[in-house]
Amino acid sequence: MNLKKPIFLFPVALMLGGCASYQDSVYLRHDKILDDIEQNAHLYECRIMPKDELTITVSTTTPEASAPFYRKIGMTREQTNQNQGMNNAKLLDYLVDNDGCIDFPVLGMIPVSGLSTRQCEAVIREKLQAYLNEVPNVTVRLSNYKVSVLGEVGKPGTYTVDDERITIFQALAQAGDMTLFSDRDDVQLIREDSLGRRNVVHLDLTQADIALSPYYYLQQNDVVYVKPTKAKVRSNTLNSNSSVWISMLSLAATIASLVIIAVQ
Repeated sequence: MNLKKPIFLFPVALMLGGCASYQDSVYLRHDKILDDIEQNAHLYECRIMPKDELTITVSTTTPEASAPFYRKIGMTREQTNQNQGMNNAKLLDYLVDNDGCIDFPVLGMIPVSGLSTRQCEAVIREKLQAYLNEVPNVTVRLSNYKVSVLGEVGKPGTYTVDDERITIFQALAQAGDMTLFSDRDDVQLIREDSLGRRNVVHLDLTQADIALSPYYYLQQNDVVYVKPTKAKVRSNTLNSNSSVWISMLSLAATIASLVIIAVQ
């Protein structure tokens, strides 16, 4: 009777272990919490930081009027008012320096760090009106908005964000999602602020309140690291050592065979 009890408990333990592993692989548990918490109704806007690259275009009713306020690759400052032969050239991006400024033609140094692209457009538009007889159309876009995803994902790599907004789940989706051997309740986010200070944040993606986190939306140059589970590490360790164990067992079997033959 005592022998049957462990046999009976074995499948129960196996089932419980399977349930635990299933729970560990599910995103956004307890999602009802999002209905119970009052959320601020505003859309996310990324902020310009030092070392960002901005594509800025200025449009007016007459192209000659806006020509001095943009440069293209191969065009010097003195050539900004000459459009001949440059119509099909690529626009030159503006690098935000360590002080958070861009060097804009005619206008000079403009502080833009901490602004959204819409706010940056408004600042440039206001400064341009002193040189134009109309309100120009100004467009600012981030050209180097990238995030990196590595670790236990399908396709680790660096991904470009075209619409200047990406959630951590969208980044994981681009990277082929997490594998079944990933640690979903301790995903690490490495972020550098505008002053160059780096910080590592630990995120639990199994809980729905991650959607309320300030780290739900990724900033430019964020790095997401998905750690492997302990079971995956142990499995890899066993696999890497399997050849050593096989060699040792083979050697032991050979020695045992020689001893038996010698004794006979």
